[in-house]
Amino acid sequence: MKKTFLNHSNPMLTVMLQCKTPETAIGRIRNANCLGADAYGLQVETLMPEFQNPDTYKKIFTEMQGRPCYVTNYRYAFNQNLTDDELADGIISLAENGATLCDVMGDLFCKHPEELTDNDEAIQKQMQLIERLHSLDAEVLMSSHLYKFAPAEKVLEIAFEQKRRGADIIKIVTAANTMEQQIENLRITNLLKQELGAPFLFLSGGVSSLHRRLGIKLGCSMALCVYEHDALSTASQPLLSIMKIVRDSIDF
Repeated sequence: MKKTFLNHSNPMLTVMLQCKTPETAIGRIRNANCLGADAYGLQVETLMPEFQNPDTYKKIFTEMQGRPCYVTNYRYAFNQNLTDDELADGIISLAENGATLCDVMGDLFCKHPEELTDNDEAIQKQMQLIERLHSLDAEVLMSSHLYKFAPAEKVLEIAFEQKRRGADIIKIVTAANTMEQQIENLRITNLLKQELGAPFLFLSGGVSSLHRRLGIKLGCSMALCVYEHDALSTASQPLLSIMKIVRDSIDF
């Protein structure tokens, strides 16, 4: 059966891996396998450069025991000195070596403060990259990290533009500075479910504990979580053990 992040009856509990070495990633995968992880998210930018190669990718993917893998190749950490073309080549290599879902940044090829470029040439290159990834039988997620609160109209605008560019899954990360903004983000999540017509992941930072946990109950197709927290993990991502309870035991 083909590995996929699409068309699942339940939101995918996706354990994120921010690790410098494959050994650390593999240890975390083995533990999370036992706790019922549905999928994994390998953040390649956090792997030391000597481990960013096909042999390492295949070794890590094998430990997932048939579970699908989401991959990122962002600009930070060990990728700070790479060009966007080099990042794109890295994404293609990941698809060629077993990645299921590839993250294409919304401002790849032309950096933008809201991570959704409006440069026509860059947009065309993104769409060509998405076509290339699809030809390799990979799925594509487009991500826009605003890291600030955004009203519903702005979130929907970004979501529909990502969809237009060919993304299979939409990912938008904003923020909330107050409980009122967090509640509005929950409303926006439900609005995306009603209007977008595509799988999506809408997340936020700041005041976000409810949004991070309840988003999957309002329409998010996956939850980004962690097996455990350490110095590299994203603090706002909840534990896998908690998200299993939220998904499987809270009914509303």
